[in-house]
Amino acid sequence: MRALITGITGQDGSYLAEFLLEKGYEVVGMVRRSSTESFERINHIKDRITLVQADLLDQLSIINIIDQHRPDEVYNLAAQSFVPASWRQPVLTGEFDALGVTKMLEAIKLVDKKIKFYQASSSEMFGKVQEVPQTEKTPFYPRSPYGIAKVYGHWITVNYRESYGIHASSGILFNHESPRRGREFVTRKISYGAARIKLGLADKLSLGNLDAKRDWGFAGDYVRAMWLMLQQNEPDNFVIATGETHSVEEFVTLAFGHLGLDYKKYVVTDPRFVRPAEVDLLQGDPTYARDKLGWEPTVTFQELVKMMVDADIRRLSPK
Repeated sequence: MRALITGITGQDGSYLAEFLLEKGYEVVGMVRRSSTESFERINHIKDRITLVQADLLDQLSIINIIDQHRPDEVYNLAAQSFVPASWRQPVLTGEFDALGVTKMLEAIKLVDKKIKFYQASSSEMFGKVQEVPQTEKTPFYPRSPYGIAKVYGHWITVNYRESYGIHASSGILFNHESPRRGREFVTRKISYGAARIKLGLADKLSLGNLDAKRDWGFAGDYVRAMWLMLQQNEPDNFVIATGETHSVEEFVTLAFGHLGLDYKKYVVTDPRFVRPAEVDLLQGDPTYARDKLGWEPTVTFQELVKMMVDADIRRLSPK
């Protein structure tokens, strides 16, 4: 089996590449041309995968990569994935996260409609939630340019599935974290900040809304769900979540407490990090994924927080 992963250098792409290699796949990773390429997350497997340059903004490069490598499965993980940045760059976010999906699907339609396609949808599509918990049937109410672009990407995936018979599945993944999370994301910002304070490298951590609640899981668990979707006879949409919700303040309390620190002495609220339109509560219902895919998360919220803090302590400690 051969798989093409867009966004292979990201958190999810690196975990998925590892998972597929263990399954005996040949893995092709799509990367953008850059003068400062960063392969930090995949350096340990770089000699076992094929990296090919292409860009979601360039239709022809996508057609060429799919035509040349003829993957059995395509996992579209590439995106402008940082919600706050989507307000600063709304058009670019739409180009990548909405039209980029269309270009991937169009390439599959042109080259080989038997290729199976996975689209990385997001819980941010629910935004101002219409019900709790959120299921595959919950109406979308996105609250950011990122969420809106992801809704387009989700529905164009459904459309190509129904219009052209492509095995295209959409994973509505709730927040999933790991030690490989980018430092701009709040969970990693917390684990990294707590580690710096513990090691005497900083004396405070600035955060936004501590009351926001999220359904947080481990990225390594969630990439397994992506693969399971493409092993089904019929494509579908699946909510992937833990079913639990925790506030940012809970994450902070656990992270600092794990290091024997009282977060109230170090954490300050900075209005610069408060979103123009907040998503207050996300909580997914993974019943359908459990019943249909046999998928269950294996890492608890508490284990996830400790894993991230421990990894950042190791990173920052003198060698």
